[in-house]
Amino acid sequence: MKDFSELARIRRSMRKFTAEELTQDEVVALLRTALMSPSSKGSHSWELVVVDDKELLRQLAHCKARGAELVEGAPLAVVVLGDPGVSDAWIEDASVASTMLLLQAEDLGLGACWVQVRERFMADGKPAEDIVRGLLHIPESLRVLSIIAVGHKGMERKPFSEDHLLWEKVHINTFDAPKE
Repeated sequence: MKDFSELARIRRSMRKFTAEELTQDEVVALLRTALMSPSSKGSHSWELVVVDDKELLRQLAHCKARGAELVEGAPLAVVVLGDPGVSDAWIEDASVASTMLLLQAEDLGLGACWVQVRERFMADGKPAEDIVRGLLHIPESLRVLSIIAVGHKGMERKPFSEDHLLWEKVHINTFDAPKE
């Protein structure tokens, strides 16, 4: 395993994937990590829908006006759901699970990208969540947060440069806004 700081530095959103399928061990490792993700009061308010069907991936890639196209080229997508009836922190819980998937993918040498679904829309105003819900038969009681597209990296990305760290966004003890 990589040092966590190194893992965080090299993990970049991957929007292109090779045609190589993931192994069962890779998929299990991804899901195991997501299932271990912390949640508010141990509520585990998230649910995961694993999609490897090419036609469903193609349809999911058109769930919003832009930004989801990369799902079609991924061999796997994990749709991360939250249950507001289980926890009022479902957004946070599902976000942590999504992040764990992204980090585990990188640790396995895979690429991944978060596709935001919650509060995103088609050009005609139809919620992306409704499209995903319909395609995957998701009950109304659950909310769709994200789609995490995963696959073998189809492009190279430079690691994050520490020259881009925004230290001015760190405040000690109080928030001191810049004086104008």
